[in-house]
Amino acid sequence: MEEIQVAEPTPVPPPGGLPVTFSQHVQQSRTNLQLAAEFRTLSIQLSEGNERRTQRLQNVQGFLKSPRWREIINELVPLRSAHQQRWTDEQQRSVALTKIAEHLRSTTHHTETVNDTYVRFNTSPALGLEAEAVKRRMDRYGRNVVSARPRMVSLRLLSWFFGGFNRFLWLSMIVFWLCWQPIGNPPQTGNLALAVVVLFVICLQALFSAWQEWITSRALDSITNMLPAECTVLRDGQQEKIAGALLVPGDIVTLRAGDRVPADIRLVSVSLDLLLDRSALTGAANPTIGTVSYTNGNYLETRNMAMMGANITQGQCTGVVVATGDRTVLGRVTQLTLHKKAARTLLQIEVHRLVNGLTTVSLIVGALFILLWVVWLRTSYPGFMSVSDALANGFGVLVTFVPGSLPISLTLALTAIAKRMQRHNVLIKNLTTVETLGTVSVICCEKTGTLTQRNMAVTHVAYADCECLVAHLERGTEAAARLYETAALCNDAVFDQQTAHLLLAERTVTGDATDCALLRLAVEIQPLSSDIVRLLTIPFNLRRRYMLTVCKRAGSSPFILIKGAPETLFRWCTQAQAADGSRLPFDATLRARMESTQARWAEESGCRALLLCRRDFPPENNPLAGLEDNPAQMYTVATQSLSDLCIVGLVGMVDPPRTEIPSVVDTFRGAGIRVFMVTGDYAPTAAYVARQCHIITGSVVDSIEDALDRAEHKASRAKPAVEEKPLSRFASRLSNINGGNHNNTEDPCKCRSVPASLALAREESLAETAVGCRHSLVVSGPELEGLRAEHWDAICAYEEIVFARIRPDQKLQIVEELTARSNYVAVTGDDVNDLPAMRAAHVGVAMGNGSEVAKEVADMVLLDNNFSSIVTAIECGRLVFANLKKVIMYLLPMTNLSEIMPSLLNVVLGLPIPLSTFLMLVINTLTDLWASTLLIHEEPEHDILLHPPRDPQKEGLVNVRFFIQAYGFIGLMETVTGHFMFFLSIYLQSGIGPWQIFMAFNRWTDGYLGHTKAELAELVSVAGSVHFMALVIMQWGNMFAARTRTLSMRQQNPFWGPKRNPLLLVAIPISVAVAMFVNEIPWFNTVFLTGRIPAEFFFIPIPFALCLVAAEEGRKFLVRRYPTSFVAKLAW
Repeated sequence: MEEIQVAEPTPVPPPGGLPVTFSQHVQQSRTNLQLAAEFRTLSIQLSEGNERRTQRLQNVQGFLKSPRWREIINELVPLRSAHQQRWTDEQQRSVALTKIAEHLRSTTHHTETVNDTYVRFNTSPALGLEAEAVKRRMDRYGRNVVSARPRMVSLRLLSWFFGGFNRFLWLSMIVFWLCWQPIGNPPQTGNLALAVVVLFVICLQALFSAWQEWITSRALDSITNMLPAECTVLRDGQQEKIAGALLVPGDIVTLRAGDRVPADIRLVSVSLDLLLDRSALTGAANPTIGTVSYTNGNYLETRNMAMMGANITQGQCTGVVVATGDRTVLGRVTQLTLHKKAARTLLQIEVHRLVNGLTTVSLIVGALFILLWVVWLRTSYPGFMSVSDALANGFGVLVTFVPGSLPISLTLALTAIAKRMQRHNVLIKNLTTVETLGTVSVICCEKTGTLTQRNMAVTHVAYADCECLVAHLERGTEAAARLYETAALCNDAVFDQQTAHLLLAERTVTGDATDCALLRLAVEIQPLSSDIVRLLTIPFNLRRRYMLTVCKRAGSSPFILIKGAPETLFRWCTQAQAADGSRLPFDATLRARMESTQARWAEESGCRALLLCRRDFPPENNPLAGLEDNPAQMYTVATQSLSDLCIVGLVGMVDPPRTEIPSVVDTFRGAGIRVFMVTGDYAPTAAYVARQCHIITGSVVDSIEDALDRAEHKASRAKPAVEEKPLSRFASRLSNINGGNHNNTEDPCKCRSVPASLALAREESLAETAVGCRHSLVVSGPELEGLRAEHWDAICAYEEIVFARIRPDQKLQIVEELTARSNYVAVTGDDVNDLPAMRAAHVGVAMGNGSEVAKEVADMVLLDNNFSSIVTAIECGRLVFANLKKVIMYLLPMTNLSEIMPSLLNVVLGLPIPLSTFLMLVINTLTDLWASTLLIHEEPEHDILLHPPRDPQKEGLVNVRFFIQAYGFIGLMETVTGHFMFFLSIYLQSGIGPWQIFMAFNRWTDGYLGHTKAELAELVSVAGSVHFMALVIMQWGNMFAARTRTLSMRQQNPFWGPKRNPLLLVAIPISVAVAMFVNEIPWFNTVFLTGRIPAEFFFIPIPFALCLVAAEEGRKFLVRRYPTSFVAKLAW
């Protein structure tokens, strides 16, 4: 692979190179492709000639003259085709891009010299800006933030009032109004009142939508505000850290690896290894090299500009801020997409489909009722139903059939869960992440800092002829002095000077965990000194796997210090120092002994091994001499001098796992979620830590050869024979991790216990596959090269996997291979190396102490840096789906079957309407509202993490079993109870039996069975209110029954215990108060034809509600006791 050549004018890969597949993978990841397309188009426009530029300006002039009122009309009614809408959007985009391009054509920041840049912005390279200048520029340019989505209040108002199901409510309101006048003859005040009620419902829906949007935006804004991006700036001669939003043009900013570029910056000083990742802007994965001199006349393509939104992936730089906020390229391009609607989540789509489906059914049923009146009732039973009654009845079905509050309930549920997660120090970037967490089936996590304490300490040291514990290391020798130099100088960690007075173990060290451990080792050997200076640093990265520094002692010539992975550096070593400081030839025997030491440390204590080397040159022939003032040449010479290295020592360091990790991994395993370790560490070290963390639990750990054998056996469809085969060196090491004893008869495998004879014999692992216990795999990065699809099929089928010595592109490949096999993947990361995989995963998880770039890319941030917080996040993701199903199960039986049957019986069987449209609306908008809101906040069932994750492709929000439960079980009981109370009320008041009410049609009028028309109307009004009260009480039982899907009330007690929800009891008096309000006040009796409910009918339905609860408890008991029974298969 090519190395970075700073003098070349064209971009080249970083040291070690990046394969083409890595570029392709990242380009297809979750980069903002829309933004990248705009950026590239803008770049093309900047390169166009004057003729093409003039033609483009002429093409957009006509569009600019078109009236804007058409856009408002199309928000109300989609009159235009999708093609026309797309054309309009494209024209709007072209106009905006042209304006941006015209501005950038005149921008010359990149072509100016460094001194001209300082002069132009009136800033000093030594002092930066003064406080007064900062204040003036802040007043002029404002805060360095990109404007949020424009309010568009008028369009949002139209959306709140006319969007979604409200458009059908408006239609119903108009019909009710017409049924009052002029259709009504004589005009019926009840229809006018219904029109007013429907209008009131529309206003309530709109106000709630507006309030919920405001609450949601506040919640997400607060989350964003908790993640401020800081940067280092020079002001008044002092380096200080400030929030990126406080930058102003002219500020001098210093950026390092892992930082996000906070504004458009003209680079004035760069390190030799500076790399900028502009994939968020361009969509191109290959990082570009930063330079001081401009390399392209195109403002967007030159390499001496760092644009807002780019990331520093390597090196460091200093630059002058030339644009902030909306004046940056990112700010200008972002404005192009602000008018577009946000993508809907999966649950939102499912809820909208449910609402649309129910709306379609209600339209069909309502039209059928009106059609029956036209072709049958109007002629066969004249006088039974007027035109206004028929229209009101048909459109009443539309109003009451659909639970229009479902979309609002979804948003409320997502927001409530987001706040719940925030209380547990889990911050989410968008509401989509909440529901996605419930589908996660694989978690790929880092080792250091995620599973371990990030408290690394050197415990072992090995020379060429001996090894010892650090506590027994002999100080004051030549060998120890060389060990000190490499550990202290090939190191980027620093001590916090504020803790200088404390003991070494208590002092704070800032830097990478490995560097911190080595720095502490160096200080244990001897105090830090300043007689040696570093001339050049090539930082560590996962592709090179080494760090190199060129150092020089006063009065002597430069020498090279290097540290890295042993398997990387061994090939360049020719000598190794002994404990007495002498140098021994590094031959095959010595190499084998050191490799054995490395493996033994890993197997016995999980040590991470690091090789420390150096190269000294003879004074008369030192290629680095005289290059102190030419860093570019020194960089080239140093990278070409990686040979004839002398091993200073092999050090082993330990980073203990977090104490809570084993139980957390066990929890994930019980929830059907596989936890894979993805690390850059040595495979046996990773496997040892994985076993400590319970990521590996099986007695047998497979190697890549075993996985390939499985793939070959599956491909050939041949039954593998049980045969003896020798242990590979790598597999034998892995099998010794759990004590090194093949004769251990205790099987730690958590999936199934097996006979001891199978658990003992590594040679009989194929037989172990037959009993389902072969599920642990450890594989190294080099072994992933060249694998075919069938090989990945076998690897991804393992339950427990440790990926070791993994590069960033391989981590991305792992995520993509898992997702390609229908796995929903979450990836943890804390630095720039994790970004590609985090972007490609369904959920990217960053640690709170991670880099700003990682937190920016992540969908979720763990503020407390605690891996166990993901358990809460997964639980919340499942809870939002479960609670939404409970809300729908509570609403559907009432809003559909229980309310459609009265209208159906009225039209088909000639009954007087058992439940008026007004009372149906009261149930939908008032009595059911409180309970459904409280069900959203229901605590999770105790077995919520004992089920496998949901597969969105197979398990939707509702299905056939759900409708059977809602309509065929709960809805049927409520419908029968409501009508029974209706008939019972009429019978107790007048003695008229149900058999005399059926098929009454137009005979239900003055003189029927000796009753006047007014008396019959009063009977129906009272009976209808009794029906209404019965349904309200039945919903009390449904409210408690819907709290769980399979658990009993005793297991999920609503009144006391950890899963209680006592606020549900508040819904009962509220619904009673509403019922008495609309039925006891004379005005409602007169206008809406309600009746005063007899006292006994407040109590008679209660036993029926208890029977509903008892029937549900019996059904749940059968589901728990007989999980394979027919009843269990129908469970929702």
